[in-house]
Formats: sequence, structure tokens, C-alpha cells
Amino acid sequence: MKVAKFGGSSVASATQIKKVGSIIQEDPQRKFIVVSAPGKRHGNDEKITDLLIKLADTHFQHQPIDAILNKIMNRFSEIIEGLQLSKAIIDDILQSIKSILSSTITDERKADRLKSIGEDSSAKIVSAYLSSLGLKANYVNPKDAGIMVSNEPGNAQILSESFAKLYKLRETQGIQVIPGFFGYTADDELVTFSRGGSDITGSIVAAGVKASLYENFTDVDSVYTVNPQIVQDPKEITSLTYKEMRELSYAGFSVFHDEALIPAFKEKIPVCIKNTNNPKAPGTMIVSSKLQAEKCVVGIASDTEFCNLYVSKYLMNRELGFGRKLFQILEDENISFEHAPSGIDDMSVILRQSQLTLEKETTIVERIKNELHPDIVSIERDLAMIMIVGEGIMSTVGIAQKATSAFSEANVNIEMINQGSSEVSMMFGIKAEGLNRAIQSLYRVFFT
Repeated sequence: MKVAKFGGSSVASATQIKKVGSIIQEDPQRKFIVVSAPGKRHGNDEKITDLLIKLADTHFQHQPIDAILNKIMNRFSEIIEGLQLSKAIIDDILQSIKSILSSTITDERKADRLKSIGEDSSAKIVSAYLSSLGLKANYVNPKDAGIMVSNEPGNAQILSESFAKLYKLRETQGIQVIPGFFGYTADDELVTFSRGGSDITGSIVAAGVKASLYENFTDVDSVYTVNPQIVQDPKEITSLTYKEMRELSYAGFSVFHDEALIPAFKEKIPVCIKNTNNPKAPGTMIVSSKLQAEKCVVGIASDTEFCNLYVSKYLMNRELGFGRKLFQILEDENISFEHAPSGIDDMSVILRQSQLTLEKETTIVERIKNELHPDIVSIERDLAMIMIVGEGIMSTVGIAQKATSAFSEANVNIEMINQGSSEVSMMFGIKAEGLNRAIQSLYRVFFT
């Protein structure tokens, strides 16, 4: 019994949904289907979710919404006509949107309901299309499926009681099509997950029904060892562990939201990343454990727009509570940190640059000076983080030496190294301008 999740590119058009139908028909074990909202059909296109967010923002600003609403409805109409489905589905989608817009609920609740329309409509369309092929298929609302979540609009967390409710879906007949991205609170409030939430839903459903395999269909044949926009035709990764995938996702790989696999990971359900446009390709398997290979590095991930808050004070290590006070200042300013490598008299805190406005930077620096009395406090912007990932990386001799040699050959200075905090990764901080050179050099060292 398999759970198959189809991403935005897989349901972006009637042509793509026909491919989805063929994939489902080919394997009767694909009983549970989770779908995203229609994504981009081409490079300059817009995702339906982005259009729905724009619709919500325009509505809240009391601006005319007709142009955006027409664009949304035209996309759905094109899909439905291309699949030769009943136009009643279009009327249902339009009525749902109008009902939300005219409701008296808070803007926060209204935004979540509008955002969910993309996935909800996709599920209804895919279910109707599968039925038109002669398959027994049912649209299942997340509330009816048993997806219960915390009351955190835009950042819902799954509640443990969901899994027992989801398990009962095993008893249902036919193919169950479930919209991704949202669930319901105990008070029947619709609440969305964070962006990338359809992957989270897929993983939750797989864990709940105790699937033999969770297939995640996207638009690439597999996960690649590095970003193909930086290295041309990089090698594919055939097998990854959950830990490796989570580290790679966190550090910039765009295949998965970095929290998406946690439910499947807890149930030790294998995951396969496959291509809707090339379903015969074996894809990348993600498993709980694997034999350690001689070449333990499986991937190199990177991300930009970081900054480094650097604090130095002589005998910092003897001052009780110094680190706690520093992090308390960040918490007071509603700023989370990514990494915090430290020395005897020095401490660096790596932050997402987007969190640190110039106004907040001034406030934080002043508070650190006044409350912690450091010798030096500075903030360095425009950093990139590179993460080398692989099970066994910490117990394999020579990995750090190879990496530092690669940076040297690329003429890129290492601003920071964080080694040892993770069993499966080694992280380097560099100036963002040297990112592509560094990645290309690291790829040559570890994969060619």
C-alpha cells in the first residue's frame, strides 16, 4: 500500500494531470494520493498559491480583486476543460473563494482558507479525472481524513491523535485523493502548514496509514549531488538516509521542506523521489539506514543571505550566563539563530539576513554593548553556508583536508567552520560572491 504525493509541477496543467492518471493506473498499490496546488507551467508562469496569496493581500487592502480572481479561475478552467470534466467543479471553486472573501472571520483565518483553495481544488480535479478513467476514486477532505493540527495559522503542527484516525483510511475502498498543505483544529478551524506543506501532508498520510512506500513525484529524475544550476550535469544520488536528506534540505536543497520527512522518518517508511515526466526512472530512495560507503559524501548543499553576529570578550568562558544573555537579547527581538560556533573568548551567531533589518541591527548591537560589555561586537552580512553531507563523515579520515584544499583551489577564504555538531555534515561559511567557485571546486574533489 503506497502513498503518492504529486507536486505543483505535476498538476500544473491538464497534460500533467493526465500523466498523473497514468502513473496511478499503472500500480494498484497507489491507493492514497496527496496533491499540491497547480504550480508553474513554464518559467514565467505563476503558482496558484502565489496568486491566492496575492488575492488575499489585495482584498485586505480593499483594492479591486477582479483581475487576480480571473487569472486564478482561468487557470482552473483551462485544466478542467483540458480534462473534459464537469464545469460544476469550476462553479464550486468560485463559490468557495467568494464565500471566504465575504465571510466575517479574521484576516489571518481568511488568508489560510484562501491559500488552501489551490490544494483543495487540485484534489477535487484529480479525483474527478481518475473517476472519468473508470477508477474508483474519492476526494477526501483533510478533516474527514483525520488530519488534526495545532491552532497556528500558517505554521500548523500535526497532532498525535491524527495518526490513529488516518490508519482507519486503510479500510476504505478505492483511491483516496487528499489535498496537501492544511488540516483542521479541534474547533474545526482550517489551518495551513508552512510553505512546502504538501510534502508534510504526504509524509503524515504515509505515517498514518503505515504505507509500504511514500513516493514523492516532482519534476526531476532524482536528487542531485549538487545544485545543477551551479554544476552542469551533476551526478545523481541513488540512495540517502533520512538524516542526510534532512541536512541537505535544511542547507538549501529544494526537493523537500527540511521538516517534511519527520513523520515518515519516525515510522521508518522508505521514501522514493520520482519524476512525473519520467516515471520509469528509479529515482532516489530515502531510507532509515544504509551500509556506509567508502566515499561517504553524498551531497553538497548551499544557501545564501546569512549574516554573522560576532561577539568577543576576554575571559568570556568564565563569565556565567554570557551565552544565555546573548541569546535572550535575540529572543527579545524575535530573531532565531541558525548556528553558533564559539571559542574561549569569541562567539559567532549565524542568522538569516532577512530577519535582521538595519533597525534591529542597531538595537541588538546597542543592547549587547550595554548589557554584555564586550570588547568587540560586529555584524558581517552577505555570507553563504556550504554543507558537505554524508553518513560517516565524522569518522572518515581526510574529509576536512579535501574540503579545505577545494576552497583554496577556488581562491575562496573560509570565514567559519562548524565541524562535530552533526554526525552527518560539515559546514563552512564563506563570502557569498565565492559560492559558485567553491561548489564547483568541492564537486571536482568529491565526485569526479
